[in-house]
Amino acid sequence: MWLTSLTPRRLLLDTAKFAQLSPHLCRLDLAASPDVAKEYIVADYDIRKISIIACIALVVLRLSIGWQLLYEGLWKLDSQDSASAWTAEPYLKNSQGPLRDYFRSLSGDPNDLRDLDYDTVAARWTRWAEKFKQHYQLDDRQKRVLDEMVRGSKDFRVELEALPEGVELTGSVGKVVTFLPDEKRLIVDGQLHMTPSEKQALLKQVNFNEETDDADAIEDPVKKDFVKKVLYLYQRQASLSYLEKALASLKGDPAWAGSIDEKQKGTIDGKTLGKIQLYRNRLDRYEQKLANAKTDFDQDHLDYDWKEIQTMRAELVGPIRKLESDMKWDAEKLLSTSQLALGPLPQEYTAQRDIDLKTMWGLTIIGGLLIAGFMTRVAALAGAFMLLQFYLAYPPIPGYPQPPGPEHAIVINKTFIEVLVLLSFVFLPSGSWFGIDAIFSGFFKKEPVDDR
Repeated sequence: MWLTSLTPRRLLLDTAKFAQLSPHLCRLDLAASPDVAKEYIVADYDIRKISIIACIALVVLRLSIGWQLLYEGLWKLDSQDSASAWTAEPYLKNSQGPLRDYFRSLSGDPNDLRDLDYDTVAARWTRWAEKFKQHYQLDDRQKRVLDEMVRGSKDFRVELEALPEGVELTGSVGKVVTFLPDEKRLIVDGQLHMTPSEKQALLKQVNFNEETDDADAIEDPVKKDFVKKVLYLYQRQASLSYLEKALASLKGDPAWAGSIDEKQKGTIDGKTLGKIQLYRNRLDRYEQKLANAKTDFDQDHLDYDWKEIQTMRAELVGPIRKLESDMKWDAEKLLSTSQLALGPLPQEYTAQRDIDLKTMWGLTIIGGLLIAGFMTRVAALAGAFMLLQFYLAYPPIPGYPQPPGPEHAIVINKTFIEVLVLLSFVFLPSGSWFGIDAIFSGFFKKEPVDDR
């Protein structure tokens, strides 16, 4: 009967003593002692008891998720040294759902409008050229060639003893070509450039036809030298710098920049919109329609409009980015073997670059912590938060465009399930079961209360 003196607290806390007493409790007349029966039932139900198989399964699940995150992060980091470096930019730019505007704004320029503004492009390319010079420690000759390639020359000049008799630099030719008798230099303006008609006008003054005559056959040494120098200058200045090519596309091409007919100025036909302005207008109309979309029919039409807008974007942005890629490739050709050994030029730290680095290192660190079982609960919470961002950027919510790919889901998809699993590990001591956390948990483990 002394067993009836045990309190529920003592039965629950001292599990070792309860295990010794359980055979006696089984022989106890529980019906005659309802209080003891209640105490026994409560003590026998312990939610903290998890089977070994369940522990192993949970640890394996934690290791699997950790490996997936770790490998994903390492793969993204490794791709940074390749020609197709990973970036979250496409995923952010195509974000949908209630938080679409927020996630798209994280990329800094979701519609690539900066690539269609000449001043922005010129500033970016100029900054890159200066960093290229410093990183690879270019000599004076390399710096001069790089400047001519990126920005162009202020002028192009060649040594010339004297102008042939009868040659006059007047009219449109005089605006582009000048001769300095004291310095004995024939100069072509680097910003204006000599046109084919201006070249022919110069050669015509010495009765030279480029198509039928041979410069080496000219007997007069002064005329011969003049013709050869004009042809040389024209050939040299005919190659536009990369910024001049960008300027020609973004501001000089009527198909891109638009045009104004002075004869019809002020009328509906006086101004022709270019592709860049049409692209901006399509974006504005799309945003207005998206804000008012209510039905699946509206959404289907918006999907079609979005695909057309992306086609327009590729047609406009593609050539500019191709110019930028060619510029960097041509610049690397200037480098010596020792300069190439200095490694690639670090990428410019932009808002998009900041997100990419945080994502890559976050996946790698969180995955490593989950595998090691170190700070497991914190790592699981951080992993759940990171994956939740991936989910919210393109959630499979009815009424919004569905994420691309073969998966079909409504609200719950694989990413969201992984978030729930990681949140579960926040409340489980899986790191103490198998991991580095087991080493530290022993220091903070409380000794059982002895109520004897």
